[in-house]
Amino acid sequence: MFKKIGPGVLVAAAFIGPGTVTACTLAGASFGYALLWAMLLSIIATFVLQEMAARLGIITQRGLADVIKSELKIPWIRNLVLGIIISAIVIGNAAYEGGNIGGATLGLEAIFGEANTKIYALIIGGIAFILLYFGNYKTLEKALVSLVIIMSLSFLVTAIITKPDVVAIAKGLFVPSIPQDSILSIIALVGTTVVPYNLFLHASLVSEKWKSKSDLKLARRDTIVAIALGGVVSMGIMIAATSIANSTISSVMDLAKGLEPLFGSAAKYFMGIGLFAAGITSAITAPLAAAYVVNSVFGWKAGLQDKRFKFVWMAIIVVGLSFLLLGIKPIEIIKFAQIANGILLPVIAVFLLWVVNRKDVLGAHRNSLFQNILGIAIVTLTLILGVKSILKVFGY
Repeated sequence: MFKKIGPGVLVAAAFIGPGTVTACTLAGASFGYALLWAMLLSIIATFVLQEMAARLGIITQRGLADVIKSELKIPWIRNLVLGIIISAIVIGNAAYEGGNIGGATLGLEAIFGEANTKIYALIIGGIAFILLYFGNYKTLEKALVSLVIIMSLSFLVTAIITKPDVVAIAKGLFVPSIPQDSILSIIALVGTTVVPYNLFLHASLVSEKWKSKSDLKLARRDTIVAIALGGVVSMGIMIAATSIANSTISSVMDLAKGLEPLFGSAAKYFMGIGLFAAGITSAITAPLAAAYVVNSVFGWKAGLQDKRFKFVWMAIIVVGLSFLLLGIKPIEIIKFAQIANGILLPVIAVFLLWVVNRKDVLGAHRNSLFQNILGIAIVTLTLILGVKSILKVFGY
């Protein structure tokens, strides 16, 4: 089974970071099971887009930015689009890296107690650096699979010990409702699950894992399993958060503290381990994705051990760490990342939909009518949410 695991697990590892954990915690604490449908919708949207990216990567054996570059024939449009992509991904991922490392430090604080946050940040940055520097694709895959399993078990056990209401969960999943003041939580749930840099990461990674068109079935199954697992973990966090009174929650570690009186100190440790694993998996995948994007845009065709490739992910880790070490609040930096993602996701979704419909790119493996209907619906959704998330950052 483990030999068949592919890049899907890296995609799941990338989208379940501290931002997702926090968004799910606040949604569950504020609105109970009512927004589980939004997470289900996000998971479906993520699968549809990631399947397109994976199919593109296997058939063309190229990265997404590489394909976009070759298909845009007008130089100024090509340069503008690639400029937006590279700046949004690099700036956005450096900002998220600060948040990822910061989230993992919170996990360590829950397990080992509060200490100098900068020391924890350096430890986590160091772990991410070592895994990326010395690891090949298989090493990274094994490390991330292990961390995702730990993270999944931690959050799911936390959810189970809250003894959730199964009927209410089913209603929350399949009967959509928009409670008062919940629109920003819905935006946050979708925005932290449908991640634009994952589309680049997935297209690049599948071309390293699989070389034949006959592997499409394996890639599709890998994508379904990994993203479904990610969705279940996210829902587990939301379910766990419903057992705490809203007034006590402002962050994910408040959830851990809030669970303590009900379930003892074990809940705090499960949450801490889960948050640490979530932070460190995203702290590895965010720099990796940025390096693949730059690699694809400039056509380096570089491997993990190439100096140029290493330079890009090193720069992302260093900038992310600098935000924390200089005392800049990760939340302020993440606001910039939200703007970048709000602009980038609809743009990338449109270009992805465009290239997977081109006969000269995918031939017989182009999108079906049903895939296009789903794709257009998701592009429309990302456009609306992108505009709303940008307005939210500016206080509108």
